[in-house]
Amino acid sequence: MSGVGSTESLTIKWRELSEEIRAALDRRLEGLYGGSRAETVFEGLTVDKQQALLILAQRLIDLNLWETVRRIQNLYGEGGVGMHFSAWPFLESALKRRGNFSTWFATHRNTTRGFIERGTGRRPSLHVLYADQGEIRGWEAHFDLYNPWASPINAWRHLVYEKIRKQTPDWRIIGSSLGYLRN
Repeated sequence: MSGVGSTESLTIKWRELSEEIRAALDRRLEGLYGGSRAETVFEGLTVDKQQALLILAQRLIDLNLWETVRRIQNLYGEGGVGMHFSAWPFLESALKRRGNFSTWFATHRNTTRGFIERGTGRRPSLHVLYADQGEIRGWEAHFDLYNPWASPINAWRHLVYEKIRKQTPDWRIIGSSLGYLRN
């Protein structure tokens, strides 16, 4: 993915991103952390948030789900890799129709519904959740390092590391595991 490189890289400048990634991020970053222009917002992000954004965007592009993201509202890359966002109304129906996502064991506390990616083998799985808050639906997407759908041992690892021990992978681990980063 253009823009995500070495795990030792410094912050990325907007012009260093590919035209495709800039176009994908444009408008979705407006208003994030009070910024008005995508370029200004992106360049104001810390390294972990830039990398988390690029990893999430690339994964959602790979899954043909990026077009469902309307506006990004928050990002995190340390203590997990994820984002809070608003979505176009068809995201839920798109996920329901996908054979590579399941609702089984996908909902967290304080959420209305969740979808977890299946069939990723040993790779991290994308976990997409929403919570209905009155008339507003808040969405979140994050990665689980151990995909509980991959195997019984991964389900055990997911339970022990991510649920009980609360160990969450940062952007370096997720990006490398997905093959988006060079060590």
